[in-house]
Amino acid sequence: MRPFPPLRVRAANDAPIRGDAEYVLYWMIGARRPTSSFALDRALAHARALGRPLVVFEALRAGYRWASDRHHRFILDGMASNQRAFAGAPVTYLPYVEPEPGAGSGLLAALASRAAVVVTDEAPGFFLPAMIEAAAPRLPVRLEVIDGCGLLPLRATDAVFPSAHALRRFLHRTLPAHLGEWPAADPLAGLELPRLRSPLPLGERWAPADPALLAGDPAALARLPIDHAVGPGALPGGATAGAEHLQRFVHERLPRYASARSHPDDDAQSGLSPYLHYGHVGAHQVVRLLLGRERWSADRLGKPSGSKAGWWGLSADTEAFLDELVTWRELGFNMASKRDDFDRYASLPGWAQATLAAHADDRREHLYGLDALAEARTHDPLWNAAQRQLVREGRIHNYLRMLWGKKILEWSATPADALAAMIELNNRFALDGRDPNSYSGIFWVLGRYDRPWGPDKPVIGLLRPMSSKNTARKLRVKGYVARYGPQAELLPGVAAR
Repeated sequence: MRPFPPLRVRAANDAPIRGDAEYVLYWMIGARRPTSSFALDRALAHARALGRPLVVFEALRAGYRWASDRHHRFILDGMASNQRAFAGAPVTYLPYVEPEPGAGSGLLAALASRAAVVVTDEAPGFFLPAMIEAAAPRLPVRLEVIDGCGLLPLRATDAVFPSAHALRRFLHRTLPAHLGEWPAADPLAGLELPRLRSPLPLGERWAPADPALLAGDPAALARLPIDHAVGPGALPGGATAGAEHLQRFVHERLPRYASARSHPDDDAQSGLSPYLHYGHVGAHQVVRLLLGRERWSADRLGKPSGSKAGWWGLSADTEAFLDELVTWRELGFNMASKRDDFDRYASLPGWAQATLAAHADDRREHLYGLDALAEARTHDPLWNAAQRQLVREGRIHNYLRMLWGKKILEWSATPADALAAMIELNNRFALDGRDPNSYSGIFWVLGRYDRPWGPDKPVIGLLRPMSSKNTARKLRVKGYVARYGPQAELLPGVAAR
């Protein structure tokens, strides 16, 4: 096998690689795409070295929290896209969708029983790490976990960075050594592997995904035991759709990203977070395109400074976007991969917990319960517009997402209640909900990655203040409020459960 970046691979168990087994198994759970994937590269390398077929197993559970038509449809779009891609290559692709919670139990072990080695994705956050650790000791062969989360391997440091500036300084010193490590842009092109000759060990228990589900049939989706009140979002899922979306962003919105991305009326943001979250687009894929567009080479890198502009030696718009994609996104993955409590109130910095505790008994001018928030029934037209966009489309303009969270903090009986409301609303409705980077935004509202902002204020203490009035004064929001105003219909049955 060709050398593989050592920091990107770890063995999750002590079982051996079986050279006489029937195939190599790639358990696709994070990088759900057929391109620019370190995990797929690793699985293909094993298959070549052993002279065995490759089986790609991609599953969709029914019983995870916040399972809905919105999340399922996006993932199913990705499965359909992957099925088309692998159909043209010497790879056996198995899409599996649980018809009911727990129906897929035992399927991974059955597939692994005839495998030489199992490769899967490192995927910090939500239930995936626990799922990997539970599966590892039950498999009869080695389970390799491959980190393709970001440009910096997660195991390049044991530190948990307290701020974007701290991580940025570390990246400037450390990242150049990893910029030569890239997954194959198109690993299926010209691929030669033996074909699988015998049926997979599925039996009658585990039928592959219903073709109607992958084809987008609403009736097939309606039969699954998930939340049907939250319908599909505004974006189609899948690696093909993600690549097309990326191209549109680079050519149409990136040239005004630095100056216009904070203005809701302009909406110059990338919109890539759902594709990154579900692995339909990879960070290396995005950066490769951006660097190639500007004919970049490593000799353009500046000296380590911690500055968010100028280090890459690229245009201002590209540098601004890379700071979001690399620094801020990987800051969330750093926290989620190092701390089990990354999604709990106790993980907030001590100063933030102290100032919120000092103001716990302050009078709140407005109090809203979860149902009122979900249904956008507050006194604030701009906040309501942001919530309506979240419910209808599965996203909120990024600047307004920060304002959205700050207001929930001010309108909740306790900071812990505010955190619970933000997590529930974001994870239920946002296409990028449950992502480490999504949790970064939620916890930033409560002081993570920030600093004290004096003077001391009622309710929020020393937390950074944000107001709808100031936002409307600084940014262009009139068109946004009109687009998502009271006349904008919410999905039926959106009240929180």
